[in-house]
Amino acid sequence: MEKKTFITLVMSVVGGMLFSLGMCMCLVSEWGTFDQGVVVGAIGAVELVITWLVYRKMAGKEPIKLNAKLVAKVVYGIFAALVFGIGMCMTMAFEGMMIQGIVVGIVGIVLLLGLIPMFVGFKSSEN
Repeated sequence: MEKKTFITLVMSVVGGMLFSLGMCMCLVSEWGTFDQGVVVGAIGAVELVITWLVYRKMAGKEPIKLNAKLVAKVVYGIFAALVFGIGMCMTMAFEGMMIQGIVVGIVGIVLLLGLIPMFVGFKSSEN
């Protein structure tokens, strides 16, 4: 295993665990830890962004250049994730909204799938 892969793996696990624990702290009302969950989740999200930046640096990739196109893609990704999350909340947290939540969740999945051609693009196959 390469050094960059191992470091990325460890940092990703730590960031993912903090983020998911923070979300659980926010969503499980019996725990009464909403405010603390927001802090822990935010720390996890920051850790995941740092992991991404560290990996890019270790892989020798050039820094990301911010432009309007990249910002639009990120905003679209955030919107798609929120639509998907709303669908999940509708199915799990709200009484009598199972079918509507499934539909909203599927729309969110389709929106998230739209990120693939946005970032990777299409390649034509020459036969």
